[in-house]
Amino acid sequence: MSTGPGADDSAPGPNHHDTHTRSTTPAAPRDRTGTFRSLRVRNYRLFATGQVISNTGTWMQRITQDWLVLGLTGSAAAVGVTTALQFLPMLLFGLYGGVIADRFPKRRLLVITQTAMGLTGLALAVLTLSGHVQVWHVQLMAFVLGMVTVVDNPARQAFVAEMVGPDDLRNAVSLNSANFQSARLIGPAVAGVLITAVGSGWAFLLNGLSFIAPVTGLLMMRAAELHRVERAPRGKGQLREGLRYVAGRPELIWPIVLVGFVGTFGFNFPIWLSAYVDRVFHAGAGTYGLLNTLMAIGSLAGALLAARRGTSRHRLLIGAALLFGVLEIVAALSPTFWVFAALLVPIGMFGLTINVTANSSIQLATDPVMRGRVMSLFMMVFMGGTPIGAPLVGWVTDTCGPRVGFLAGGLVSAAAAVGVGLALARVGGLRLKFDLRHGRVVFVRREAAPRGELATAA
Repeated sequence: MSTGPGADDSAPGPNHHDTHTRSTTPAAPRDRTGTFRSLRVRNYRLFATGQVISNTGTWMQRITQDWLVLGLTGSAAAVGVTTALQFLPMLLFGLYGGVIADRFPKRRLLVITQTAMGLTGLALAVLTLSGHVQVWHVQLMAFVLGMVTVVDNPARQAFVAEMVGPDDLRNAVSLNSANFQSARLIGPAVAGVLITAVGSGWAFLLNGLSFIAPVTGLLMMRAAELHRVERAPRGKGQLREGLRYVAGRPELIWPIVLVGFVGTFGFNFPIWLSAYVDRVFHAGAGTYGLLNTLMAIGSLAGALLAARRGTSRHRLLIGAALLFGVLEIVAALSPTFWVFAALLVPIGMFGLTINVTANSSIQLATDPVMRGRVMSLFMMVFMGGTPIGAPLVGWVTDTCGPRVGFLAGGLVSAAAAVGVGLALARVGGLRLKFDLRHGRVVFVRREAAPRGELATAA
């Protein structure tokens, strides 16, 4: 599929050397400070503008999809099955998506995947507005969307580095998350109004049309201004090569293990929030949208704070994961609606901090030619664990109640943070020290650290 002039973003042409020099060694150094510095890059501005529009539609569809399934079945487990089907392809085929992202031009791949995502929204709109929608229709479209995401996620994650370069990568990853969470502020609220006023079909329709924006932005990009990266050649064993690459690097494997546990058991908010609204607070779609909006406020704050930070240290990742789990435990035990609702703000903030910190630290520690495969493993573990966790969490929530389900997710997340923190400290040659003067516990380097670079990163 052609994406216009310069569509083959990575294929060398007659002026490949000159283009590479212009994009990677600008004539004048650019200011590397400021929360929004990545937006000074034209290609990234186009990308971010398109994404905030399509992300708003995506959040509308997420809320509408969960509420529609709950309304058709009355079962939190059915919501869990639908969520599981959406993320099952990532678990089964996620690594192959990374191989494709490393092998083909990422901008061209994104035009194809974003178009396909828009078509799934339009299909659901037709089924719902015509009055023929059934649960299996929603679940089928969720599975198709998951298949597209297998390629879209690693391509989109790795494409960020091609737009802004390594110096602004942390900032751009954080702004991507801020972009997503800004849409999360708008999408649930709009979805709640549309569901109540005119029905679910219109939310699906707007989501499908919203993908016109990112596709247009991708087509308008200047290929000469992208930072060129080497593409992986065709060959056998690329999947095994990616797995070996990650397995031999503790600074990659342990953050991936952590986000795997947190993503599988701690991020099942569609199940928990819909169940809380329906069974604990006895409210409607508007309240469900409000709870999601409160989480988005916290997530947006976390993203903007991450954008200002210049580093992505492992101790920040571990601390955020631990606090995330503890706050989920407290929220599960909260006695009133407003206490529960207020706790969703810091839960959203620390949850976003986990994602951004792990994402940026893994990308920066990875060879560019391997980045698609490594990020596909990251996303496969973070999102692909949902088919395992969502039905289990849905069953616990249905059987034991929403509070027990939420409590279990928090306990697993906190335990994973402690376990991975100790593993990173051991690999990095760190030990615990009690600082009595300042009343705190800190990690300090052992005299003979086996991996000094990991100790520094921790």
